[in-house]
Amino acid sequence: MTSTEAEPTLIGSVQRALRLVDIVANSARPLPVKTLASITGLTPGTAYNLVRTLIHEGYLANEPDGLVLGARFPTFRTEIAPRGVFLARVRAALRDVTEELGATAYLSRYADGEMHLVDVVDAVRSPRVELWVGMDSSAHATALGKQILTDLTCEERLDYLSRHRLQELTPRTISDTQTLLSQLERSQGFAVERDEYSIGNSCVAVPVAAPGVTASLAISLPSEHAVVDGRLITQLQHAARRLSLQLGADGIGSGVEGDF
Repeated sequence: MTSTEAEPTLIGSVQRALRLVDIVANSARPLPVKTLASITGLTPGTAYNLVRTLIHEGYLANEPDGLVLGARFPTFRTEIAPRGVFLARVRAALRDVTEELGATAYLSRYADGEMHLVDVVDAVRSPRVELWVGMDSSAHATALGKQILTDLTCEERLDYLSRHRLQELTPRTISDTQTLLSQLERSQGFAVERDEYSIGNSCVAVPVAAPGVTASLAISLPSEHAVVDGRLITQLQHAARRLSLQLGADGIGSGVEGDF
């Protein structure tokens, strides 16, 4: 460096704040402030102060289980977006559904030949179903999984079912492949299961479709109070469409709305 060249002026607090945003953006799960402090080596006090400012400015949002990206971030297409961007969009959509319907909301996704539960937002008066069997072994017994199976190509569907045993989780579970396929073929743009995953619980799901994304949005309800009607389906479909658009769908033929 010559004597005429000056050292760049760097603001340490800005660098630290950007580092926190970067970590959250690339996390597949919400991150508590204590975890951010541990990752970065910041003191808890410094981390909390930076996070408080980032939340105030809209770059981060505080959820019950940790931090996600805030509303200041524009929509990113999922094939180029960090995992945290996808999670932030999903979390916001699930929270809207929970607040609107008063039911716990879920999103599952099909990727690399498997089903994955992406996120859950609990409703205060209707807590989540105890997830005692993972999506990789229970797709046939959940509305989330059935909706995704319906949206797969015939080849993908048969390949998936050939690799996963249809476990009988309850007496209501469909454990015969041909019976399940027949049910999927009769789909009307949404999926419903009653007492198939857990006795006393029902679930209804609709598709979420965007470039590189095959997913389903669902809510769970106690079976004795589960009324699946046109109004409920329409509300879920509208939420799914909004999420699909945020994830990069073009709004034409996205496959997230249909007639009940």
